[in-house]
Amino acid sequence: MKILDQYILKRFLYNFFSSFFILIVIFIFQGIWLFIDDLAGKGLGIVIIAKFIFYFIPTLIDKVLPLTVLLSSILTFGTFAENYEFAAMKASGISLQRGMRSLIVFVLFLGVVTFFFANNVIPKSEQKMFNLRRNIAKVKPAAAITEGVFSDFEGTGAGMNIKVDKKYGEQDRFLDNVIIHRKTDQNINNTVIKAKSGELISSEESDIIQLVLKDGNYYEELVSKDPKEQRKKPFAKADFKTYTINIDISELNDQDMEEDQNITTNKMKNVSRLIKDIDSLRENNLEKVEAFSKNIVNRMGAFPILPKKNLQKAESPKLELIQTEEQKKKEIQKDSIKDIEGLLDHLEEWQRLQVVKNAKNSVSGIMSTVTAKKDELQSRYKFYNSHILSLHQKYALALSCIILFFVGAPLGAIIRKGGLGLPMVIAIVLFLTYYFIGVFAGNYAKEGNIHPAIGAWLSTLIMLPLGVSLTKRATADKGLFGLGHIFDRIKSIFKKKKKDSEE
Repeated sequence: MKILDQYILKRFLYNFFSSFFILIVIFIFQGIWLFIDDLAGKGLGIVIIAKFIFYFIPTLIDKVLPLTVLLSSILTFGTFAENYEFAAMKASGISLQRGMRSLIVFVLFLGVVTFFFANNVIPKSEQKMFNLRRNIAKVKPAAAITEGVFSDFEGTGAGMNIKVDKKYGEQDRFLDNVIIHRKTDQNINNTVIKAKSGELISSEESDIIQLVLKDGNYYEELVSKDPKEQRKKPFAKADFKTYTINIDISELNDQDMEEDQNITTNKMKNVSRLIKDIDSLRENNLEKVEAFSKNIVNRMGAFPILPKKNLQKAESPKLELIQTEEQKKKEIQKDSIKDIEGLLDHLEEWQRLQVVKNAKNSVSGIMSTVTAKKDELQSRYKFYNSHILSLHQKYALALSCIILFFVGAPLGAIIRKGGLGLPMVIAIVLFLTYYFIGVFAGNYAKEGNIHPAIGAWLSTLIMLPLGVSLTKRATADKGLFGLGHIFDRIKSIFKKKKKDSEE
């Protein structure tokens, strides 16, 4: 490696790792705010919090790494241009592409490492972080209760769903406006408890947590063995000043904080797993749609399945033709009704009302079934699209690092400004444009409005022509905006008009 290549590479690596460290710290603090409710005031040890942050860092790579490449390339080449080092290189016959040669090799290597990271490290990190958050919620009962929504409160035996409006106090032990749905052994909610306030009481020595409710109501549906009594829907109702529920968490406290929950999402899968699941999901969705279509057709009865024709040759074609014509005549004679009005005219008034009522009920039932199935199929296809999106995003992330380098390096050479002022502003604006295009395209892709592959690649493909254009302009020593020829053209038009008026 020549001295010039070493010098350029060292300057770039210094800016790269400095920018990466600063940005990763900023994004860590920004991400902690998202999970502050899961970590703060739960009595968690420093080791658990450190593990959570350690598992959280790889999930930030898809945001931090492209911005780091863009910022470090602008800083490096902006400083070279500002200090007239590029002018000296060009005076020595060294072009911009020759100066970027060592960095191009490094960025290509970075793209390969990024793909390996996205395919192997990030899915495992997502899995570890998910398990850690889930197990924190199990071991720390207050963490299992989320404000404003029903939360599964799992323990030994029958479980329950708990909703609270507000948690406060030490370790969120005090609760406001508590609603509890208790489950039977068959996992059926038959008991509802409402209370104005509640308190979670526990100690390190005991495996029992007491949920003390105050000023509330208790409602329970009773199950009778006598069918006649069951039709009356018997229930028990009571008011209470204080009601205590004991929850045994002995099994939960013995749980390993990193125990695998065997739950995977599209972000927790590598390329091979995604390809396999995409094929199975596509086949499963097609089977669901086909089965549902057959069910609806059978329920409507409007499209009967025609019998298969016999392909064997008849012994007497003329006889077969005569029989076919006679059958058609009989069918026409039998079916003299041509439309719905003709059918209703042949019926009595009470029969007519009954037929119309049955038709309305049938159509209403079919429409309800279609509406319910539509929501299910939409969620299925959204899950399917998210897998395709995740698959292409792994490749797009690796390529985006390469393309953003070819955006940042010539841009730095054009603006001729180093430091963390203007280059930082330009880098953030470009990255936000790249990031938000990716977010919006990804959301559209999940909903099925565009193909998931387009959603994953759109932001990267938009940056590709920008990188090509900037590289050409920097090589030709042109400015950021090529408006000079436009102004020259306008001036020439005015000069021509002035000359014509003088003549």
